[in-house]
Amino acid sequence: MLEHGAAPSATQQPEPDPPVGGLGARLMRRKPVERLVAEGGQGEGGSLRRSMGVWQLTMISIGATLGTGIFVVLGEAVPDAGPAVVVSFVIAGLTALFSALSYAELAGTIPVSGSSYSYAYATMGELIAWVCGWCLILEYGVSVAAVAVGWGEYLNELLDGTLGFTIPDVLAAPPGDGGVFNLPALLVVLLAMAFLLGGAKESARANTVMVGVKIAALILFCGVAFTGIRAGNYTPFMPLGMAGVSAAGATLFFSYIGFDAASTAGEEAKNPQRDLPRAIMLSLIIVTALYCLVAAVAVGALPWKKFSGSEAALASIMKDVTGQSFWAVLLAAGAVVAIASVVLTVLYGQTRILFAMSRDGLVPKVFSTVHARTGAPRANTVIVSLFCGVLAAAIPLGQLADATSIGTLFAFALVNIAVIVLRRTRPTMPRTFRVPLSPLFPLIGFALCLWMMGSLQLVTWVVFGAWMALGLVLYFAYGLRRSRLATAEK
Repeated sequence: MLEHGAAPSATQQPEPDPPVGGLGARLMRRKPVERLVAEGGQGEGGSLRRSMGVWQLTMISIGATLGTGIFVVLGEAVPDAGPAVVVSFVIAGLTALFSALSYAELAGTIPVSGSSYSYAYATMGELIAWVCGWCLILEYGVSVAAVAVGWGEYLNELLDGTLGFTIPDVLAAPPGDGGVFNLPALLVVLLAMAFLLGGAKESARANTVMVGVKIAALILFCGVAFTGIRAGNYTPFMPLGMAGVSAAGATLFFSYIGFDAASTAGEEAKNPQRDLPRAIMLSLIIVTALYCLVAAVAVGALPWKKFSGSEAALASIMKDVTGQSFWAVLLAAGAVVAIASVVLTVLYGQTRILFAMSRDGLVPKVFSTVHARTGAPRANTVIVSLFCGVLAAAIPLGQLADATSIGTLFAFALVNIAVIVLRRTRPTMPRTFRVPLSPLFPLIGFALCLWMMGSLQLVTWVVFGAWMALGLVLYFAYGLRRSRLATAEK
């Protein structure tokens, strides 16, 4: 429910500074909302620039979301769910919807770059905020790598159809997938880095163009592949039962990562209180509709068992349906652009989250240093890009997608709880959007996140546990003592 009110920086019942205390109190210290908002845009040596309206913010969320699941992960999910992969998309979309409602409320109330990390800092304390931020690093950083892997698959399709050659596996696949180093995956991350170094406004313009191309490519696919639909391909509809549908849904939740990307632009939006909630909800609606449409056409045009092992499934379907390589090449060209925009916008989100964490003192200052001319955190962008590029070049897609999903689900679960906590602790704070039927809807979103996390494989949980253990070590070794709240207490 949209409301029009004062900015959340209004001084109604300001929250007091956290008290000094023992270790438990230090771990639970919260950063007042007013302070979070007042520091918005401020970095070391300069400030971020407010240059984006609701259209650009919506395009950022669509750019970060649309393309990943359809162009890349669909081939991983269909072998689990069969034709019922459409149901898996709906389940994943509903899970995302409940969390999106919570994101919309908090983005309009606390419009800063830290996304759910900042929301947790204001509601549940520093330790939970760190855990959430560490999950976001897994969500954004690893998803950049995962998407970049799929980009290489479509680049090879395009090269094969236009020039008659492909990049050899030794240079186009990571170890374990028949290669040594995934060069295309590294290149697309470096390309996105080049755009981001130019500034947020320039990056937003490039992303808007790429989003238009990807939507056109998916509509083209539906039009061509529709002619190849065979009713028999929809039976059996649920060959592996509900367990398969649930497992595919958990994997496909990776496809919805990105709708929250607009919330990472809170300090570069012209009117964040009004525009962030609108951008988040509008992008999720558009993406879900396109995902379900394309998935329904895809499984109707190709028997579900043939999807196994395909990371460029849509291009293959176009070739099979038409018997010509032209349409597959055209779709591959669209996918190359589409997936590049996902890399660009998700990489943007990762840099802004680290910017917020650095400003709070939880990670080194280099991540919040802003270039005076471009208004972009340049060192942050270069460091994150190189890390994600090397990760993309060395790790197979399936492992990356599942690791990203579990980190995202955990962060989303915390956001749903943050809404409830902030409603109770700051009930009079102006809100430009309110989750309907709170606390019921946030609790449903929380439960759905936990349910989908339970559908992931044991190895994914082991990786997640190791990641969280590493994060806690870093927090107690660095962030606990160096956070700005800690230094303010001395």
